Formats: sequence, C-alpha cells, structure tokens
Amino acid sequence: MVQKLDQKLPVANEYLLLSGGVREGVVDLDLDELNVYARGTDYDMDFTLLVPALKLHDRNQPVTLDMRHSALCHSWLSLRLFDEGTISKWKDCCTIVDHINGATNYFFSPTKVADWFYDSISIVLSEIQKKPQRGMPKVEKVEKNGTIISVILGVGSSRMLYDIVPVVSFKGWPAVAQSWLMENHFWDGKITEEEVISGFYLVPACSYKGKKDNEWRLSFARSEVQLKKCISSSLMQAYQACKAIIIKLLSRPKAISPYHLRSMMLWACDRLPASYLAQEDYAAHFLLGLIDDLQHCLVNKMCPNYFIPQCNMLEHLSEETVMLHARKLSSVRSDPAEHLRTAIEHVKAANRLTLELQRRGSTSSIPSPQSDGGDPNQPDDRLAKKLQQLVTENPGKSISVFINPDDVTRPHFRIDDKFF
Repeated sequence: MVQKLDQKLPVANEYLLLSGGVREGVVDLDLDELNVYARGTDYDMDFTLLVPALKLHDRNQPVTLDMRHSALCHSWLSLRLFDEGTISKWKDCCTIVDHINGATNYFFSPTKVADWFYDSISIVLSEIQKKPQRGMPKVEKVEKNGTIISVILGVGSSRMLYDIVPVVSFKGWPAVAQSWLMENHFWDGKITEEEVISGFYLVPACSYKGKKDNEWRLSFARSEVQLKKCISSSLMQAYQACKAIIIKLLSRPKAISPYHLRSMMLWACDRLPASYLAQEDYAAHFLLGLIDDLQHCLVNKMCPNYFIPQCNMLEHLSEETVMLHARKLSSVRSDPAEHLRTAIEHVKAANRLTLELQRRGSTSSIPSPQSDGGDPNQPDDRLAKKLQQLVTENPGKSISVFINPDDVTRPHFRIDDKFF
C-alpha cells in the first residue's frame, strides 16, 4: 500500500523478517531515541522488518561504497550508482552536493528517507482505520523513533510490535569486507560462501561523529541468519541467557547492546575448537565464557565487528563508562545463577501479565473497532501464532515476507527456499 502511494518502493519487493526488535539488537542499530516498550504491557511478540527502499544487484564484482566521509562500517550512498529514473524519483529524499566542475551529486539521505517512510505509513494506516475490514489487524500505536518506525498491531488477542526499518538492499558483498572472506571461519564446509555473501544492507544509522543526514551503516543481517545454522544449540542457549542478564543491567549509560554480544559469540566460534562448541551439556560453560569475553572487551575497550574487524565498536566509550559496566559485570560473574534467576522471574511476570490482559480482553463486552459483527479474533489469533511459530521453529533460517502491492491481503513467506 505504501508502494502504491507514489511508486517509490520497488514493485517486486522482498522484506526480511527478523525475530526480536531493533531495541534488542537484532540489527546493529543503537539509537537513543528508541522508546521503551514492556513485554506483557505493550506487546506479546516482537519483530524487525527490513524494507528495501532501494535495491542494487551487483552480480559478480564487490560493491564499492563511498566511505571517504564516514567512519568504518558506515558509508554515504550516491545515487550515481542508479539509473536516471531512480534519481528523479528519489531527489526529494537526497542531500545535494555541487562539485566545482558543475556536476550535481545526490546522496540518499537516511533521515529524509525515514521521514518519507513514516509519512507514507501514517497515511496508509489512517486509511485502514477509516475503513476497517474483517481480518485486518487493529493499529494500536505508531511512533517514529529516530529513523525507525515502531508499530504495535492488535491481532486477535495478541499484540505484535514491529520495528520497521527502511534500508538499501544489495546483492553481492562490500569491497571493505572482502578480506574477511580470505580468513578461515567456523562455518567453512558447513554452508557455502554463496549463502554467506548473498547480500547486505545499508541501515539508517550514523556513527557517533558522523553526519546523520548522509551516513548509513553496513548491516550483515542476512549473513548472520545463515551463520546461525552453524552454531550449536547449547551455545545459542548460553547467548540467550547472557542477553537476558545484561540487557537491562548494562543499559544505562548506553554502551553494550546484544549486537556486541552476538559479535563476541561469532568470534568465539572462530577461536574455539568445533568439538568443544558441539558439547550439548556445556551451556553453563559457554555462559561463563561469554561473560568473560564481554568483560575482556570492556576492560580493553575493544570489540571488533565480525565482518569488518578493523572497526572497533567500543572505541568511542569513555573510561568512566567502561569501568562502571566492568564493575557491574563483575557482580554478574560472581553469581551468574542468581542474575539468571532474576531474569527468568521477569519473563514469568511478563507472561503472567500478558495472560491477565488477554483474559480481561476476552471477558470485555466492548466490540473491537475492526469487528464487523462476527468473531474475527479466533482466525486472527491463529495467524499471529502461525507467524510466531514460523520464526521460533526455524532458528537460523532466512525468513522473508513477500507482498503483492495489488493484493495486500495475501502475503506469503519464504523460509530459505521453501514457500508458505
């Protein structure tokens, strides 16, 4: 429906659906503007949806980006890479740089793209609310947080939070990460190089000293989905446990995100013997190892990006912030079981609150504004649970959503190469 407003979005588009929100570190965005939503109170399940605003298919050559003005892992994007029709269509979402020779260069602006995207989504959702249809979800909240649009939809008795991110999608691999392919990795022989380097994204996030109107960040979310296939279940359990412990403990001042932790896990997979990582009953060992690795990164103020190792993701932190978090992490290391129990209790409390809110909703006699006199909750709820089931039952698999702009009532999903 957004595509049909002004035909800016690609007609045949592919959206990458990731489990978990931006604020939980699913993609490497670290925005202070993101509002805090509470699981149970505000939503029951959460996803990140990457929506390509532009797509570039570079078949064989490494993609060369304009990184002259940016920090490592970031880039400006000149529309010179695209055809005249694309430039004309997106001029109003660009910053303009005039050169001495008289040529004009249009740089795709993440802030202007996000503003356009938010305005377009708001128009679409307003139309949906004016003309409610059976089977359409209820729009409970829409907010713009920096360059991210957060939408909470009521689907039956469930509430689903979507962090929707307008991105630039590339087929191929960036030249800046080409040397990473020359190294030995834990996934060698388990999945093909073609699966790992099938594509990457530019996401709307600037570096700490970057120009927010021009700078995008490289994201390898598609590759990370493939790499998860090669990580043992016990290590993934340890990662989830570690994330649950630190996500609130180290949230203020802003320094460590789950994305840092995931990078450390990938480095650990490269460093440690595969026979050790394959031990099914070593989840506790792995948890302690991840805490130790995180402590080491903090004390040394060093956390290399997994795909672009020359990029240190912690170099901007102050000594005061580093030492504060290192002391907090030392308390976790002294009694990790107690901190894990606390995290589990928080999850249980959120689940109880969710069930209580659902119970209240089911006993209410007030009809839903989306209702047309029947009982749409049951089929809608099944749809929500089906989506959650697809994500949870296919860990490490690439889940894409395809929508036909001429018939938005019939989305379908692709899990790796299988369609649903």
